[in-house]
Amino acid sequence: MSICYIDSAVGRLALEADDDCVTGVRWASPGERASSRTRPEAPNPVLKEAARQLDRYFKRKLRRFDLPLALHGTDLQKRVWAMMREIPFGETATYGGMAMALGSGPRAVGTACGRNSIPIIVPCHRVLAAGGKEGGYSGGRGLPTKRQLLAIEGVLLP
Repeated sequence: MSICYIDSAVGRLALEADDDCVTGVRWASPGERASSRTRPEAPNPVLKEAARQLDRYFKRKLRRFDLPLALHGTDLQKRVWAMMREIPFGETATYGGMAMALGSGPRAVGTACGRNSIPIIVPCHRVLAAGGKEGGYSGGRGLPTKRQLLAIEGVLLP
């Protein structure tokens, strides 16, 4: 596993990859350092590209990520994550609307959002509850981070 850290508008992020695919984006713990089983000093090319694309995203110069991803989950979770990747920059979807399209339930969609190991790139922050309400967010500082990501994209919640 390779890992690199970047500072972003929503905090310090740890980007993780195995071989040629991004496997994770997470908020780094304060003072976190790479362990001996990772290689932070020379991230592999996919992590360099992920860092570059994230930097462009936070500067509002990138609207769609183009990275190889390795997402591990149930079939339904993978379908939810694929659907999230189709939500355009600056737009939102709802748990209920996605559930209806997938023949599932809103809670299952919410669970898949919470288990998304590659947030921001797989934009679970774009999924809202009914009526445009925030719903939840498991990354960063929770709902304030979700609002911040949406604001970067020009989406302001009531």
